[in-house]
Amino acid sequence: MAAGSLLALFDDIATLLDDIASMSKIAVKKTAGVLGDDLAVNAEQVGNVRAERELPVVWAIAKGSLLNKIIIVPVVLLASMFMPWLITPVLMIGGIYLCFEGAEKVWHSITHRGVKDHSQSRALLHNSNADLLELEKKRVKGAIQTDFILSLEIIVIALSTVQEEAFAKQAMVLAVVAIGITIGVYGLVALIVKIDDLGLVLLKAKSSLATAAGNFLLWFAPALMKTLTVVGTLAMFLVGGGILSHGFDHYAKLEFTLGHLHIFSNSFANGIVQNLFNGIIGIAAGAVVVALVSHFNRHQPE
Repeated sequence: MAAGSLLALFDDIATLLDDIASMSKIAVKKTAGVLGDDLAVNAEQVGNVRAERELPVVWAIAKGSLLNKIIIVPVVLLASMFMPWLITPVLMIGGIYLCFEGAEKVWHSITHRGVKDHSQSRALLHNSNADLLELEKKRVKGAIQTDFILSLEIIVIALSTVQEEAFAKQAMVLAVVAIGITIGVYGLVALIVKIDDLGLVLLKAKSSLATAAGNFLLWFAPALMKTLTVVGTLAMFLVGGGILSHGFDHYAKLEFTLGHLHIFSNSFANGIVQNLFNGIIGIAAGAVVVALVSHFNRHQPE
């Protein structure tokens, strides 16, 4: 009897773990778009860091990201139980922040076009170690703030896939998703930022094939980082605009998500149209906030 009960318990545990794994897989699939944006934004944030400090900076941001999720997961679970009305406005505030960050980057690049920024080079050459660490802390802090918004969006989307499940299963699925995406995203970020180092290692090899591969990686690494800078900024508009469009749809029933129109018979084409629409919303919202912040700063007493 005891052995039979123990086997039944193991069977129940195995079934529960299988359910959690299946639901987590579905949740991660639904968050794939935001995960791609999260990867692009974080890889771009780690750019322009001294080579020997790249992995420590990635590790610091990863720890901050995990702490974000430790805060977000229980808050989202409790809010969904007791204050479900609070999730949408909080997400919209986060969406506006992402749009503002993206618009601020674009505006800075426009107003400083043709002016090369040598501040990082000067910092590397002339600043003390304490100053460089302070610069790193600011970069890490900014990356963790951005990660908080993206993580909140990911966790809320993941929760929507298990909304009908018991609270315990919801908590376990969100915990698996939170840990899994943190390891996955920042593991990839660490690989991306060390591509050039791998190229240098290959150049030292005597093989002509290794040398060719090393030269390619040394060319590819800066090209990839420039691409991720653009993609990361675009991601802020797409994710922020997507959050806002869903929020407008939720409150005003304006059908901002365009899901009811089915402009094309192909779902992929409809997805592209939706993303373009989200981008327009994100750019417009970011431009408005940047204009308001600039106006406020100009009228601040010195």
